[in-house]
Parts: sequence; C-alpha cells; structure tokens
Amino acid sequence: MNEALLRELVPAVIGVLVRRGADFAAAEDAVQDALVEAVRVWPHDAPRDAKGWMVTVAWRKFLDAARADTARRRREEVVDAEPAPDQAEAADELQLYFLCAHPSLTSASAVALTLRAVGGLTTKQIARAYLVPEATMAQRISRAKRTLSGVRFDEPGEIDTVLRVLYLVFNEGYSGDVDLSAEAIRLTRQLSARVAQEEVRGLLALMLLHHARRPARAAADGRLVPLAEQDRTLWDTGLIADGVEILQAALARGRPGEFQAQAAIAALHADAPSAAATDWVQIVAWYDELVQLTGNPVARLNRAVAVGEADGPRVGLAALAELPDSLPRYDAVAAYLHERDGDRQTAARLYAQAARSAPSLPERDHLTRQAARLNAELRG
Repeated sequence: MNEALLRELVPAVIGVLVRRGADFAAAEDAVQDALVEAVRVWPHDAPRDAKGWMVTVAWRKFLDAARADTARRRREEVVDAEPAPDQAEAADELQLYFLCAHPSLTSASAVALTLRAVGGLTTKQIARAYLVPEATMAQRISRAKRTLSGVRFDEPGEIDTVLRVLYLVFNEGYSGDVDLSAEAIRLTRQLSARVAQEEVRGLLALMLLHHARRPARAAADGRLVPLAEQDRTLWDTGLIADGVEILQAALARGRPGEFQAQAAIAALHADAPSAAATDWVQIVAWYDELVQLTGNPVARLNRAVAVGEADGPRVGLAALAELPDSLPRYDAVAAYLHERDGDRQTAARLYAQAARSAPSLPERDHLTRQAARLNAELRG
C-alpha cells in the first residue's frame, strides 16, 4: 500500500470532482470515502491506474450521496462527464490551494483544510500534529467546509494568502506522527511546479534553508541551541545547496519580495563557516529591504540585532530604542545587546524578564539559563 501516492492523488481527484459538478465539501467527503476503499482493496487488488481508480470510486461515492439528497439530484446529469486533460487537472489542483486558503477562513481552519484536502492527511493525523482531540479537529474542518459551501471554484485566489498558510504549516515543525515542516516543503514544491512566481520560489528556498539547520537546533536533552552556538557540521548541505539554487533563480528575475528577502538572510547565515564569519553587513542590507517591503516591526527588531553585530552593540541598541518595547522578544534582544556591550547586570535582568513572556518552554528555559549564568558571573 503506497500511502504517499494516495496523499498525492487527493488534490487532483478533488479537483476532478469539483469540475464535474460537486461542491467542495461533497467532493472532499467522497475522496475520503474513496481513500478508505483504497486502503481496503489495494493491498489485495492494486489497480494499474491508481488515479483513474480513485476518480471512478470517488465519483461513484459522490453520486451515491447525491442521489440520497433530493437537493442535489441535478448533479446526476453529469454522470457521463469525461475527464479533462492533465493540464486542466493541474489547474484544478492550483485552485484547490487557493480555495483552502480562502480569506473567509481563519488561519487555523485554512491550515487544517490545506493539510486535509491538499496534503491528503487524515483528520486524526492533523489532530495529533496540533495536539488537539480528533473531534475538535473534525469540527474545525467541518466548519471550514461549510464556510466554503457557497464559494465558486473558479473564483481567483490570492497567492500571498496561500504562501502564508503554507508558512504557518511549516512553522509548526514536528509533532504527533506527522512532520509538518516536511509536509509544508512537499506542498510548496507542488505549488512551485504549478506557479512560476518568484515569491513561491522564495518561500520554498526559505523553508529548505531553515529545515537544513534543524538537526543542530536542539541538544540531546532538548535544550535550545542558538544559531551562533550550533554545530554547523550537522547542517544539511544538500538542502542548503538546493535552497540557494532556487533562491538565486528567483532573485535573478528582479522582482524581490518578502520571502525572497528572508531566504537571502537565511542563505547568508548558511553560507558562513562560523558565526564570527557571518556577513552581517549584507544581512543588514537585506533587513533594510525586508523592512521596506513589509514595514514589519518584527523585521525591524531582527534588524537591530544584525546592526548590533555589524556596527557594534551600542548602534544596535540605538536601533532597538526606535521600536516599541511591547514587541515579542524585545527584552531578549535588548538583553543580548546589553551583554555584548558589557552591561551584564542589565542583561541579566532583561533575560529574566524575557523568560517570563517567552512563547515556548525551550525558549523560556534558554533565557532563564542566560539570566542565571550572568547572575553567577556577577556574584563571582
């Protein structure tokens, strides 16, 4: 039983059913029923044409459901519809990305629906990945499908919305029995094959470059390892090369965007043989580009760190002073720059303050250890 093949078939088969007349919710339900049938039948009687089999069974499941609902009887008129060419089916899959990231959906619903309809994951797998009960995730997906019930499949979609949904998936990392970072990379590769757009390539490059550093991000005991302290021999050089190549091709087209700028910063970190050898001047330049593109205050916060490395901690602190201290991780950045400037007492206080508002347990533990280290040095 080829589970990966089944997951790859899901968006294509949903697209075929929708083009034949099924609404999105009914098509998705029918494909899920066909997946159950495939799990039952294929181990003993594998089809020669897996996609054709899935389309036939899913279409039959849809018609069975449609006949039981008098409000849907008109769909029976398209029983004999012929499959469209592969090019049309590829377009259907692209529209599915847009539909699952529809602006009427919440971010959480868009992520869940994308993983289910485009990624082919089961509700149970998605629930485990997000550490919520299966019933809760099923309700979330059902609400999303109801929201989309009146949306026409041929409505234009916003690629930026799709990319943000995929980036949300990527940032969930690994949980349950699904590696969501790897899943996001797979889905973004699929999207990249269908859309010749620089920001799609930029996001894919960014994901690959970040994913390449994953083996070095945590110690054996789960302790967070900051970028400057990571063992760079653990970084995946194949993923780095792939990401850099994709990014260079995107940048060569001369239409920079947010994800390309972030990927360029990640590439400069990946290219440095050590933290000390990092080209911080170029990184500052890319942060300037990113701030100009987005105006994002988090980008300005990260820029202050880069300025502190390129021009000295006091210049970095001056850049930081221009930002509101309510920004997430503001205290952690201030602590780092004050320590670099030699003010260990202020740094220790700020590290402890940052730990209290840390967004994750590993980050809180790291900041607490930093504060404890400096306090011990001050006492000694």
